[in-house]
Amino acid sequence: MNTINSIIIDGMSFALPLFIMAIGGIYSERSGITNLALEGLQGMGAFTGALAAYTLARSIGPNSQAPYYVAILCAMLGGAVYSMLHALLCIRFKANQVISGVVVNILAMALTTFLTKTINRNVFGAASDKFDLGVSGRLTIPVLCRIPVLGAFFTKVYPFEFIIVIIAVIAWYFLYRTPFGLRLRACGDNPHAVDAAGGNVAGTRFIAVVVSGALSGLAGICFAYSISAKFSGDIYMGYGYLAIAGYIFGNWNLLPSLGACLIFGMARSAGYQIVQLLGMPSAYSDLVMILPYVLTLFLLIFLSRNTHAPRALGEVYDKSKR
Repeated sequence: MNTINSIIIDGMSFALPLFIMAIGGIYSERSGITNLALEGLQGMGAFTGALAAYTLARSIGPNSQAPYYVAILCAMLGGAVYSMLHALLCIRFKANQVISGVVVNILAMALTTFLTKTINRNVFGAASDKFDLGVSGRLTIPVLCRIPVLGAFFTKVYPFEFIIVIIAVIAWYFLYRTPFGLRLRACGDNPHAVDAAGGNVAGTRFIAVVVSGALSGLAGICFAYSISAKFSGDIYMGYGYLAIAGYIFGNWNLLPSLGACLIFGMARSAGYQIVQLLGMPSAYSDLVMILPYVLTLFLLIFLSRNTHAPRALGEVYDKSKR
């Protein structure tokens, strides 16, 4: 039972950040903008949040939880601002959206690594390529934590997990229950109809990409706190693409995407627990981290034929062709 609880606890701390990043991708792609830049957006957001938290912790001390929440806010802001580059390239300059996403990813990886080393050396006087964030506190909800099996969902929960759940509910409401959400989804299926009805296609798409940047930045700083308690350029490699796989398997809908992300998270956690139970060398712990990606390949084989992308996804909108 303890093993099952550990799988659930660790799996949720990985699946929820993956899910919130997938929601960002859904917002962008349901508006018609292909977003392969999630990897870079989470990296730049995590860098911004980690820098803010590290700077604040040095001035007020390591025991305060204030840097944690400042990191979350700054990560979302950093991801949102950086996502404007992708939005401008795709919307204003009508660049190829796939190439733009790849460029944004590569640029983020190079920039965050360079800036982390440079700031540490010139500002903090340390020869380091990482920002130490400290350990985040965890919460256990009384009574609910005692429920067999399900109680694990309420045990040793990171504060960011509650934040993600709240933001996910808000994101669902805006996407499916507001005129803005209806207009956003229409932009991904029939942007000419939106324009004919007086809607601003470019503006709606721009907002959708910025939302994806903010949510990806949130995911990035959550991974930084939960995986290693520090920021470095290698802690989030591949997670953006895993989030993309999650919402593709979820057919660009929130609840099915949550299911895919939970499967990825539990697979990763279960693999790690198996290594621990069998007493295998620590090198195998790194090997089992590929389980979510192997699972992605299998899901791709069996489910990819049933996915239906937004009809105008990746198409450059030209108002003159209405």
